[in-house]
Amino acid sequence: MRFLLAVLLLASNAAFAQGGYPNKPIRFIVGFPPGGSADPTTRIIGQALSEQMGQPVIVENRPGADSALAAEQITRMPADGYTIFFGSNSAMTAAVALRKNPAYDPLKDFTPVSLVGRATVFFYVHPSVPARTMKEFIDHAKANPGKLNYGTGNPLSVLYNQQLMNATGISMVHVPYKGEGPLNPDIIAGRVQSAFLSTGTAVSHGKEGRLRPLAVLLDRRSPLLPDVPTIDEAGVPQVTVRQWAGVFGPPKMPREVVERLNKEVNAALKRKDILDKLQGYGYAAEASTPERLLEINRTDLELWRRLVKEAGIPLE
Repeated sequence: MRFLLAVLLLASNAAFAQGGYPNKPIRFIVGFPPGGSADPTTRIIGQALSEQMGQPVIVENRPGADSALAAEQITRMPADGYTIFFGSNSAMTAAVALRKNPAYDPLKDFTPVSLVGRATVFFYVHPSVPARTMKEFIDHAKANPGKLNYGTGNPLSVLYNQQLMNATGISMVHVPYKGEGPLNPDIIAGRVQSAFLSTGTAVSHGKEGRLRPLAVLLDRRSPLLPDVPTIDEAGVPQVTVRQWAGVFGPPKMPREVVERLNKEVNAALKRKDILDKLQGYGYAAEASTPERLLEINRTDLELWRRLVKEAGIPLE
């Protein structure tokens, strides 16, 4: 029996090596609803992969628990390369670091393929807030403790805000949303007064005055809004978390499949048309080897666990 299984495994790997993959549509799962940055980024990458690999790449939105539900489902999918996952550090670090008993281990229960890039996250306020700088916002929030609402669309923004409040001593009311898509209309309408947002649509609202960007979570200013200072320049260097995303598969995908997917993702991220589209949604494209993505995930998970403990955030 063991001999038969070994023969079948070798035959399967040989089929992949001979170019049999892919020979049918690929599902590309994203754990957020339409409207945020994750959905269009997944579709941009998926379209590029479809063009390059000659098979449809079908994007499926499976929102819930800040992408953790989709991530958990991926761990149970066949490891044949026909289901892949757009995994941001919402699912791959935050959802794990914020839970007492996470449903999966991001370092063991997935197959890393390639980094996709790092999101450009701005801190926005509604124009009704009398602040044009982070200092003015902090002063206003201190003068009105518990009167300002802040919205979050994912675990990352929860920690951004927690770091901001811990660093400055301000007190605000948390209003959670299931993704940035549902959050956007409420901050534009003024139902929440501030939010950290990574969506391209938020950038357009910032340019047109419907939102006011006060800082960007990058090491240097973003070309999307070059007049907006970095969070360090704005005087709050304690907000240290950064957002990234990559392509992952179910556990134990064949190496041949991983190498093919990695090759195609890397090729997509060298295309000017793809780079321009991703930039429009605030993603600074950055490909990697599978090993590099695993190391990024490992390092980020360690950082999150430390920051969650230091910030005193209760585990769910």
